[in-house]
Amino acid sequence: MTLLEERLKRGGPVSPHLQVYNMFALTSFLSIIHRIFGAALFVGTLLFAYWVISAAAGPSAYDAAMGFLGSWFGYLLIFGWSFALFYHMCNGVRHMLWDTGRILSLPEIYKSGYAMVACSLTLTVVAWALGLSL
Repeated sequence: MTLLEERLKRGGPVSPHLQVYNMFALTSFLSIIHRIFGAALFVGTLLFAYWVISAAAGPSAYDAAMGFLGSWFGYLLIFGWSFALFYHMCNGVRHMLWDTGRILSLPEIYKSGYAMVACSLTLTVVAWALGLSL
């Protein structure tokens, strides 16, 4: 009797992955966030393009764009975009390390996940501190 026939007879799930992933883990959360932040980078790039185009369109268009981007909501969007950028970059480095066969044990994967989030936050805060001090 095959594995599929055995599962059908017992009435359990046919797909084997339904029994493996039975709880929410840090690794799955970081993977989902990586994809969401990839989409956020696209939206942030459109916002950046809006700013550049408004600068080329003249003083009144630039003033309108800066009125929006200089508001608390604009700062929040730019802060989120910069965090998404650093997160995506740090996670990309982590994936490149995986491609070389490093940090592949489960404890190392969790440690690198926490380190990647900490590094992303640190880079974001440092970039903003430097940017606001200029």
